[in-house]
Amino acid sequence: MTADMPSPAQPLKIGTRGSPLALWQAHEVRRCLMAAFGLAEAAFEIVVIKVTGDQIQDKALREIGGKGLFTREIEEALLAGGIDIAVHSMKDMPTLQPAGLILDCYLAREDVRDAFVSPAVASLADLPRGATVGSSSLRRRAQLALRRPDLVMVEFRGNVQTRMRKLEEGVAAATFLAMAGLNRLGMAHMARGPIAVEEMLPAVAQGAIGVERREDDHRTAAMLDAIHDGPTGIRLTAERTFLAALDGSCETPIAGLALTDGDALWLRGEILRPDGSQAIQGERRGRTGEAAEIGHALGEELLSRAPKGFFLAG
Repeated sequence: MTADMPSPAQPLKIGTRGSPLALWQAHEVRRCLMAAFGLAEAAFEIVVIKVTGDQIQDKALREIGGKGLFTREIEEALLAGGIDIAVHSMKDMPTLQPAGLILDCYLAREDVRDAFVSPAVASLADLPRGATVGSSSLRRRAQLALRRPDLVMVEFRGNVQTRMRKLEEGVAAATFLAMAGLNRLGMAHMARGPIAVEEMLPAVAQGAIGVERREDDHRTAAMLDAIHDGPTGIRLTAERTFLAALDGSCETPIAGLALTDGDALWLRGEILRPDGSQAIQGERRGRTGEAAEIGHALGEELLSRAPKGFFLAG
């Protein structure tokens, strides 16, 4: 395989969004590949691709097309051969890939928890009645409405830096971000602290970076296999199969988290009415080799327990 390695003359092209966090993730994938194969930085090219989800900031994602808005243009470039791999935040990824693409490489997962971020309030419990909280996540909004129906929710989109500026401008008293993103950007100090998963179960695949490739690109497949983190892959198999069973998207408040301990796997899941008036939780335990079956079974169970119109309420 050595003779077929990327080189400065023929670099491996890494496609990514252009936000600071997305670029960090692309650089991390490059670093892992450099270390695994002893390659120079010049053997890789970072290709920034503008995606619709980043260009439209004044509307909620559910109003303009959901999760695919962060991936569609990148996947089109991958299929066309303009890039060789695509780096994604896995919580942004639809559960189905376009024909010809495959997603089977994940870096080791970061902190899965949500972070509570506020200039003046110490914790979620300390938010005064009627306080305004900003979030673009339907899951976070529904979870918060379930626990604190007195709070006022406003739409809050943009990258980490944009959201921090909105807080400083007083648009909201607090917001939530993924702890993983803050850690990766060296901004963990901006959070008042992480929120326990028992209080707010995170989004499916939160904290995980995935690398997508063309299905018939065997050289790239072999390279990515060298940096794939097996335990993360097992956990995401359970979570994303759970999500797929629910047909989840940005329009549906769904949370899920799988943990492994040796050969044991524990999956927790939650679905909520969009207005936060009701939540249905469940869990399944089994073996890591049954990750897909466990995820599907939990999704089917929660779906069977949801009354008609559950996901449309509110």
